[in-house]
Amino acid sequence: MSFTRFAVRRLAEMIATLFCASFVVFGAMYLAPGSPASFLLSGRSASPEALAAINAQYHLNDPFVVRYLRWLGDMAHGDFGRSITYRTDVSRLLADRLPTTLLLVAMALVVVVVVGLLLGRLAAVRGGATDSAILVTTTFAVGTPSFVAAVLLQGLFAVKLGWFPSGGAGDGLVDELWHLTLPAIALALYLIGLLARVTRSAMLEALDSEHVTVARSRGVPERQVIRRHVFRNSLGTVLTTGGLIVSTLLVCTILVESAFSIGGIGQLLELSTTTKDFPTVQAISLIIVALFMIVNLIVDLLMPLIDPRITLGSRRSAA
Repeated sequence: MSFTRFAVRRLAEMIATLFCASFVVFGAMYLAPGSPASFLLSGRSASPEALAAINAQYHLNDPFVVRYLRWLGDMAHGDFGRSITYRTDVSRLLADRLPTTLLLVAMALVVVVVVGLLLGRLAAVRGGATDSAILVTTTFAVGTPSFVAAVLLQGLFAVKLGWFPSGGAGDGLVDELWHLTLPAIALALYLIGLLARVTRSAMLEALDSEHVTVARSRGVPERQVIRRHVFRNSLGTVLTTGGLIVSTLLVCTILVESAFSIGGIGQLLELSTTTKDFPTVQAISLIIVALFMIVNLIVDLLMPLIDPRITLGSRRSAA
């Protein structure tokens, strides 16, 4: 199978999966108790005419399938609906808050990749006391939830030492990066431990492989053996965790943004869920699902390029 054909097939599968996910996202909110109309009324009694006007404005009386198809068509044209809570277009809310969340996730991802790969490589190559120390450290990292890490970092580095801001997103790029440093570390801590352990295991497996033994017997310098034969061959295994890492970052950002009072889509999703703001919750949920699928698609396309042993279209390449 050619790479182009493989990419087109994976893209078609992603679109089909996204379509199914959109149905679940749209329908899930309607399974919860309560309704947008009850929130809009805020517990006040309303005349049948007023209630009918609210239902007509938000199409709450239309059949489920009709509402879903209308919503799907609007989403395809970039119309995410109107927020029930904020009384404004959801697209405007997303435009104001999504860049902050994406920057936070990007910063956390950089920290995860750099620190996780470095720790995993050191543990596998040096072994001994270094390996044991890294295993203890990563065990602590994996066992610390993002929200707990956020509270600890905020209390120590923001409140007690005063090195970083305790909340908010800042104004301007430099100030925003400064404000998001602690949240990014809190968001990345668990995944650093996970990636370090995956990298360590993959490199230890590669170190025991036959081609590494042959390379050493031919007098290839150890540094080149580690770089060309061990680390490179372990990247395939490491890359398969990319989708898990990004999805975890997107989910955990809800807790971290709440702890640091960051006005991103994570905090917006939490507030919108509480107030039954259907259009906002559905739009954010679908965006998170779409980002997760895009990352998985990128991983699937990169796998055959990184590891030539993987056959296009095989089970391993689609993992």
